[in-house]
Amino acid sequence: MEYTHVLRGTAFTSRSLKEVAVLKDHLFCIDEQGMIAKVLRPEEAHLVDADIPITTLPEGQFLLPGFIDLHVHAPQWAQSGTALDLPLYDWLNTYTFPLEAKFSDVDFAEKVYTHLVDTLLANGTTTVLYFASIHKEASYKLAEICAKRGQRGLVGKVVMDDAQENPDFYRDASTAEALQDTEEFIVAVKELAKSVKQGVYPVVTPRFIPSCTDEALQGLGELAKKYDTHVQSHCSESDWAHGFVKDRFQKNDASALHDFGLLRDKSVMAHSNFLEDADADLFAETGTAIAHCPISNAYFANSVLPVAHLHEKNMEIGLGTDVSGGFSPSLYDNIRQAVMASRMLEDGVNPDLAPHVRGRQDSRITVNEAFYLATAGGGESLSLPIGRLEEGYCFDAQVIDTTSLPIFDATEPLEDIFQKILYLTRPEHIQQVFVQGECVHKK
Repeated sequence: MEYTHVLRGTAFTSRSLKEVAVLKDHLFCIDEQGMIAKVLRPEEAHLVDADIPITTLPEGQFLLPGFIDLHVHAPQWAQSGTALDLPLYDWLNTYTFPLEAKFSDVDFAEKVYTHLVDTLLANGTTTVLYFASIHKEASYKLAEICAKRGQRGLVGKVVMDDAQENPDFYRDASTAEALQDTEEFIVAVKELAKSVKQGVYPVVTPRFIPSCTDEALQGLGELAKKYDTHVQSHCSESDWAHGFVKDRFQKNDASALHDFGLLRDKSVMAHSNFLEDADADLFAETGTAIAHCPISNAYFANSVLPVAHLHEKNMEIGLGTDVSGGFSPSLYDNIRQAVMASRMLEDGVNPDLAPHVRGRQDSRITVNEAFYLATAGGGESLSLPIGRLEEGYCFDAQVIDTTSLPIFDATEPLEDIFQKILYLTRPEHIQQVFVQGECVHKK
């Protein structure tokens, strides 16, 4: 088998939801398509032809899969860390919608989006599911930037067509125009993808039910089916959003989205904190995944997502930063918050209640499980061969330098070093980032 190059080092990758495989001093053989063609143990190194270059990681450096961010509002990068004390409705209308309206200026969009893509790559994020804005041209510019910078981008032109629920200064001019722009965007990005090694993908993107008319939601479901695209939206995020849909349709978000053809194997719904068991069963049945956004949920979701319970129901779940409802562009920060939030859900937070009624039993997740969400879980959610350092997967990886981390014992177990990496890594520790076998960020 032909390899273009080989990288040798110790890697960590999810073997299952709760188990991390430690691949000590393994060789990752990468083909010209950027796929992992073979993973060899140290004693099999002789199987690599002498004329194939081998790069060996220095001592103290380790390999992780590239992270997969399932929920980023790209325009909102320009307001990260702003006004997070407000309720969701006020935050959207006072800050977010006026900002997103500025993306009618493609030059402004290019400046923001270039900085965002570079920042996410520097944080080890190799694949991103993006909400753009309502503007077709600026949304396409984001896809172009992902293509040029080497990030695997799944980009959605946002639809917000309901004149009763959206501000006059920021909404689609009409339902017909929203659907036409979406279709033209899909066709254009699919054409762009033909020249992109790592892949860029168009995504059907109703912002959420409160911002869309029935006609738009129905039309978007039909476009997703016609072009076999990914779908993204928000689902049952907060008390307000969940209640709005129940009042409008006398059914929950999940059922309403399904009726419009928007729950499918390539669908990812952000937040979903208020899913009932029947909703979760519908997600599992249709292959719809959840983008779990633990930092953002602390500000706007009014609850903690019961990740352990939903995994028991065989749901696909990945991790999202939700920039800028989540202030941090780092999935490392969200891995940590996912673990902490699950502990708080299990233990409860109201000291006036007795311990046995204060929390939700069996809710905690381990750091191994949170790592799975950021890698393998994200790949499964997108139905793409990403998120694992295994044969048959894209070589998307990050090289972490641990020489400045508190590791003082040469005999410290690698499993413990892995946990230190997840809890302590900052961008300065990320030496290189690879997407589809190409180095796209180097410190």
